[in-house]
Amino acid sequence: MELIIKNLKKSFGKKEVLKDINFKFEKGKIYGLLGRNGAGKTTLFNCINEDIEIDKGEFYIQDKEIRKIQPEDIGYVLSIPNVPEFLTGREFLKFFIEINKEKIKNEKTIDEYFDFMKIDVEDRDKLLKDYSHGMKNKMQMLVNIVANPNILLLDEPLTSFDVVVAEEMKQMLKSIKKEHIIIFSTHIMELALDLCDEIVILNKGVLEKIDKNNLDNKHFKDKIIEALKEE
Repeated sequence: MELIIKNLKKSFGKKEVLKDINFKFEKGKIYGLLGRNGAGKTTLFNCINEDIEIDKGEFYIQDKEIRKIQPEDIGYVLSIPNVPEFLTGREFLKFFIEINKEKIKNEKTIDEYFDFMKIDVEDRDKLLKDYSHGMKNKMQMLVNIVANPNILLLDEPLTSFDVVVAEEMKQMLKSIKKEHIIIFSTHIMELALDLCDEIVILNKGVLEKIDKNNLDNKHFKDKIIEALKEE
């Protein structure tokens, strides 16, 4: 399965943020989407998720056949978590499972899902409003994983976690990557290098894959830095 982007363009007023982007993302890989703050990483995600209207271009899934992307194909984890704070973690997860029951494959128990995401037993029945930013982010990521979409768009998802939890989340993403196309947006190069199979740079409105072949780690980092420099 592949996510194909063709001739994608998006401007805001006179500012051209995405300039004729063409790219192919493959199932089974984690792509590190690197770019300076304001480079357009979130704009790209919002275009793919159809949260904003594009100016030109198309994107589709190619598997056994070519088809248009459907809402259930995409899980989008925002950098600022959006969860119903009047519910407990358990109530939120139970509600999400109930309304998506027909779409969920190999459904597990609520506590099995909590165990998978390493959410402590004492936190499961707390109100979400009492969760830390990182815990809310965990819950947002969990419901997207429960939905099991083909494409996971992760917009700076690990920045709110401490070192231990961030490492747990990295291992979790590696464990599920075979079944998904995962695009991981970040401006932290070391995080992308540690987690991702492929590095993609969004710079000056264009996507460019940085090929690691024949480069040692230092030269690879130097090439990324050079690609991200302003004109």
